Amino acid sequence: MLQPRIYFRQAIRQCRNLQYLERRPYATEVTPAATTAPDYMASLEGKTGHHGDEVRLLRYKPRTPGLRHLIRVDNDHLYMGRPHLPLTFPRKGNHIGGRNHTGRITCRHRGGGHKRRIRIVDFHRMEAGKHRVERIEYDPGRSAHIALLSRPKQRDGKHDKSQQSVGHGVTQLSQIHSAHSDGIARVKELPGDRDYSYIIAPQGMRAGELVESFRKGVSEEILSELGGDTADAGMIASKTAWRGNCLPLHMIPTGTIIYNIGLYRNKGAQLCRAGGTFGVVVNKNEETEKTARFVNVKLQSGEVRRISRDACATIGVSSNKGHNRTQLGKAGRSRRLGIRPTVRGVAMNSVDHPHGGGRGKSKGNVHPRSIWGQLTKGGFKTRKHKNVFVVSARPRTQGRKNKKAVN
Repeated sequence: MLQPRIYFRQAIRQCRNLQYLERRPYATEVTPAATTAPDYMASLEGKTGHHGDEVRLLRYKPRTPGLRHLIRVDNDHLYMGRPHLPLTFPRKGNHIGGRNHTGRITCRHRGGGHKRRIRIVDFHRMEAGKHRVERIEYDPGRSAHIALLSRPKQRDGKHDKSQQSVGHGVTQLSQIHSAHSDGIARVKELPGDRDYSYIIAPQGMRAGELVESFRKGVSEEILSELGGDTADAGMIASKTAWRGNCLPLHMIPTGTIIYNIGLYRNKGAQLCRAGGTFGVVVNKNEETEKTARFVNVKLQSGEVRRISRDACATIGVSSNKGHNRTQLGKAGRSRRLGIRPTVRGVAMNSVDHPHGGGRGKSKGNVHPRSIWGQLTKGGFKTRKHKNVFVVSARPRTQGRKNKKAVN
């Protein structure tokens, strides 16, 4: 005879001793992660606005197997609502599944995942004037956080066609990028009649702050405060080189921490855009007029690169520097992010991988190779041309040297 089904929730409500299970919080421990900031970070706390932001990691009670190894970053300052829709477009048919325009897989281990909307980020920041930070948002398409900026609407009427309706698919992607080429949306129905744009937020930025772009030069208001055109470069930097401001590299003092670094004049940012990345202005090469055309910037990898003095850079460190300390905890979260499983070459057949086939876990007595037959170990060089803009290359084979030193 079938017994009546008893729900677990009803049993908890009947038992007074188990009522605390419904109110038990998930997070149990907040661990401040140790941050290894460079020595010159302390000297720039006042200039760039860093106040010793620590990464807080959340660990959870193992009520389920998926929570046992879950580690997240405590980002309680993020905006919980939807993004600004005029600055987004749906991610449909745009390299989904790691395939190119012919339908062939060019990037493995990608596919599926939750539906997304791509945020249009302003990497040029050509608009001068003060911008107010409305909120800090999460962007599923990048590891860093983004900030929604606003400023009073311009009455020039140059971008009236930016909100026209377009089609779907690939046509929609190209038309939206042409309409929002500068990363700024102008909508008449927005509250306060303001222009909005997205930028990559620096570490420590919060809603209500004011940022400014000086790519077109220093404003007359700042020059008048400093005594006109005869103002010293250091005095100008004291007014402009603040966290979140975008400047040309020749206006940034030596030793300043920067991110969102461009490579060419009138181009957008290309380097140090991921979460927690930054570079340091090492030398401006002001000895001669010929050498002053480039500024030396040291990246986190140890590489020193020559960059045009008129290229853009933003003061500070890219936000969400603790994203690499997280643990997903289970395979399902990885699948929701659009990451598919990675299969070992030894587990494949011989037609699928150079390591495949054979009996047992043997790879056929061949040197380690990729799925395309490329050698992967032993210092096999694949770079054909030398980058002339690299002053000193990043140090390589450090792990091997450290092992020899220990032994």
